[in-house]
Amino acid sequence: MTHHVALTVTHHDPQQRLDQQAIRCLPILLELYSHINIVVTPQTAMTPWLQHRRVTLDLLAQDTRAGMATLGQVRRRALAGALRIAPQASHLHLCDFDRILHWVETYPDELRQVIATITDYDMTILGRTARAFASHPRTQRETEAMINHVFTLASGLPWDVTAASRGLSRPGATYLLEHCPDDTVGVDCSWVLCMQRAANLRLHALHTEGLEFETLDRFADEVAELGGPEAWIARVDADPRQWALRSEIAYLEIQSIAAYTSV
Repeated sequence: MTHHVALTVTHHDPQQRLDQQAIRCLPILLELYSHINIVVTPQTAMTPWLQHRRVTLDLLAQDTRAGMATLGQVRRRALAGALRIAPQASHLHLCDFDRILHWVETYPDELRQVIATITDYDMTILGRTARAFASHPRTQRETEAMINHVFTLASGLPWDVTAASRGLSRPGATYLLEHCPDDTVGVDCSWVLCMQRAANLRLHALHTEGLEFETLDRFADEVAELGGPEAWIARVDADPRQWALRSEIAYLEIQSIAAYTSV
């Protein structure tokens, strides 16, 4: 059987910081995936590089309530849209757009191997190697380590579930749409816990280098001005607002885990 994998991504870039990287990477992504579905926030400019016969744009409404409490709704929309517009695809790869751009530009061979592996399972949880995880700011490392720990307590699975990238078979994606109504960023955890209950669906996890910290790509000028990546990350870690954001995410993720815990 020939497998076709469609890429479905969420894209938020009001300042168009990703445009040049996307222009470089889109031709390569179109070689790797049968179709690309992009769910675009209303604040993101619709630039010409997005126009291609195998790229579908799904623009969220102006009144869409943005934030971590509704991110699960957006990701469900990304799954449903990809299933609809890529009927030939046996599997989907869900990812944030900035992450997949970084991945294909820095670890393209690994990404090719990951796409091949995705087709062997109903859900492939794409996490990070120890090195890739350590590349993130402390605000993320500490809060995401806590999320992963609580996820392991609930599932028995020692996986990194907070990199927001999944491979899904068509039956697997359909199962999540029908059985997991989580509206929040907690779908990082609840989708895995939900599918763990389906006896006929196969789960797998991979640790990847390409899901290392990608945000620096968007701020090259600021990074250079501050003297390098370490200084830029140190500024993030010194900002209480970043700790508040990451703590909010951790709270929502753990609440989603708790919904699948009978203790």
